[in-house]
Amino acid sequence: RHGGAAARLRPVAAAASSSSSAGGDGSSRAPDTSLFVPVPLKPVGDAAEEDVGAELTRPLDKGEVLKNLNKFYKRKEIQRLGAENGLDARLFHQAFISFRKYIMESSSVSADLHIILNDICCDAGKVCLLGHVDDLFPFFLRHAKQIFPMLDCMDDLRKISDLRLPPNWYPDARAIQRKIIFHAGPTNSGKTYHAIQRFLSAKSGIYCGPLKLLAHEIFQKSNDANVPCDLVTGEERVYANEDARQAPHIACTIEMCSTNTPYEVAVIDEIQMIRDPARGWAWTRALLGLCAEEIHVCGEAAAIDLVTELMYTTGEEVEVRTYKRLTPLTVLDYALESLDNLQPGDCIVCFSKNDIYSVSRQVEARGLECAVIYGSLPPGTKLEQAKKFNDPDDPCKILVATDAIGMGLNLCIKRIIFNSIVKPTTNEKGEKEIDTITTSQALQIAGRAGRYGSSFKQGEVTTMHRDDLVQLKEILNEPVRPVKAAGLHPTPEQIEMFAYHLPDATLSNLIDIFVSLSQVDGLYFVCNIDDFKFLADMIQHIPLNLRSRYVFCTAPLNRKEPFVCTTLLKFARQFSRNEPLTFDWLCRHTKWPLGAPKNIKELVHLEAVHDVFDLYLWLSYRFMDMFPDAVLVRDIQKKLDDIIQVGVCNITKLIRSSQSAAAPGTAAVVSESFPLSRTKRDTRAVSDRRGAKSTEALSVAVEVLGERRAKNLKAYRSATRQGDLKSHGRGSLANRLLREGLLTHEMLRQLESEWQDQHRNGSYGLGSERDDQNSSKEMGKKKK
Repeated sequence: RHGGAAARLRPVAAAASSSSSAGGDGSSRAPDTSLFVPVPLKPVGDAAEEDVGAELTRPLDKGEVLKNLNKFYKRKEIQRLGAENGLDARLFHQAFISFRKYIMESSSVSADLHIILNDICCDAGKVCLLGHVDDLFPFFLRHAKQIFPMLDCMDDLRKISDLRLPPNWYPDARAIQRKIIFHAGPTNSGKTYHAIQRFLSAKSGIYCGPLKLLAHEIFQKSNDANVPCDLVTGEERVYANEDARQAPHIACTIEMCSTNTPYEVAVIDEIQMIRDPARGWAWTRALLGLCAEEIHVCGEAAAIDLVTELMYTTGEEVEVRTYKRLTPLTVLDYALESLDNLQPGDCIVCFSKNDIYSVSRQVEARGLECAVIYGSLPPGTKLEQAKKFNDPDDPCKILVATDAIGMGLNLCIKRIIFNSIVKPTTNEKGEKEIDTITTSQALQIAGRAGRYGSSFKQGEVTTMHRDDLVQLKEILNEPVRPVKAAGLHPTPEQIEMFAYHLPDATLSNLIDIFVSLSQVDGLYFVCNIDDFKFLADMIQHIPLNLRSRYVFCTAPLNRKEPFVCTTLLKFARQFSRNEPLTFDWLCRHTKWPLGAPKNIKELVHLEAVHDVFDLYLWLSYRFMDMFPDAVLVRDIQKKLDDIIQVGVCNITKLIRSSQSAAAPGTAAVVSESFPLSRTKRDTRAVSDRRGAKSTEALSVAVEVLGERRAKNLKAYRSATRQGDLKSHGRGSLANRLLREGLLTHEMLRQLESEWQDQHRNGSYGLGSERDDQNSSKEMGKKKK
């Protein structure tokens, strides 16, 4: 079985396609030639030298030349010859257009080409015995290889992008016999605890985790246990020894682990993330490349088979240790249904920041204090919010959070309440989707309830809405899908070799061609490179050497944050001028010092500034001379963290302030930033397993208004379930949709009529499947 897996080959035509069919014979698929960008070749102007070809024959008649070039293009024999030399229809056409333009616009051509053209055009209109249009092919092919240099080195490029044997990339690890121990179990089962105990007892060790928070936790735990341990993240180096000597133990984020340093014990946490479309390559690199006598792997049992197969290719055996949850976890038979039913120790899990704002506002409107945790908050703020929620003497007993609580934070939660069970995701091709959460995600989040050692001896799980509960139970009862493939990513060395062969290609284009030509074993996939390409395109116009450009493109930032992206652009521009990025420059750019936020918009900006400081620190460890003020920046980042903490503690005040600022005198109008929290029903037409169809009004809206407007109309329909449409018709959401042109009065009347019909029939939801079918049939009749 393992041998068969190792023999499977899969050419990759797009990033991160782990489900693609494998090429069993190992043959190379033709590259995606749409990625081949022609190198501009300027026609020859007024030559300083004499036109030798014209002296030997005569000046060319460009009219006759054009006719014969077009004959050349149409000949099937020429097209066949082009295909044999790597020119498919697309490249053949592009090469011919360039070839024809070069000849027609040049004042002179090489003597040999001039003579051939003259022979072909001799005695126009008569049978020519001197030359034939087919004689142009060698010149055409030479031109094609000039504008498409990859045609001349395709075999070399394929060798460079051959990713079929990743274990061979790590000779130091292959030189030793490693012992692999897989600690498998659900959340709150003690699997990581046992691995860390072995880490602490070893003479030397390295812990590799997915988050800075986890690395920091192990760093503190080790030093508290009198085991000197350094902390290494992308933005930070903290030494246990005052003289900055490296300690024998290191806690790091997984991207920062060294594959050259020998250790006695290594711990790789959350191994199931080896399938992550963006970061999976880091777990693959650690698993295959760490030089440790013992590798302790912690994570879901779904990854056991893949890890076993990967280790089979390295000749290493895997010992599996299975753990069970330490405290019971119960899925309740009833939904919360109302925030009035909240209890101390409850955590409401949302899958968008907007829902966080909405729910936290509604919680505090009931006189309850809540802590708030979401992904873009600084680590320090997350820890403070967690500490506030965990403190038995603090009045804050409710937590509102995103799935950021799934790992990295120790929380005393009694009950997890899913506000929604659909989540925006990115698929393996980098496309945005909205879908029901997976079993793995649901178990990871639900497992946070009833943590072992907390004041709650058992955990409970439910949903906010009754109709979500049945589906949540189905999700939790399904087996976790096995992890089938491990991520890979092109290395800087591979890209440099590519650039040697294709010196005129952009970095983004080099990456595209690399992925197009790459072949991987069936156990692997190439990670999504959209973020890398986005940054590569953004800084393409800035003159940087390839290695520096590559580093800037791997910077960890959210490309949805314009301020952070703009800052990276400015960093790169100043770097290219060899001008150091000083503390004073950064303060001017970020307008530091900054005050406490007065509304949500200002809070979001402060989070972006914190990310800018993170970006500076990350670059400072790669270009120390150009980003020299890391110590000063770290100091003001800590101050900014305190300011953000104040803003998060007053988040409901900021929300109210934002709403008032959005529409003075009309507090009822909901800001664009704060839609209704019922995201699940808004996306039911996309994700509902029962396949419920949209009603006539929404179907028409999709056709007429497009995706964004339809989404707002769906949100509007969700609102109608909570009260009379007439009252909403004069209220906040309808008012906003009408003002923005997303809803017409005719559509409003249509929705009102539909709601009244449902009210009379006693139906308030999406309706039964039969109703949906009848609605679809009725719509079909109207269209006809």
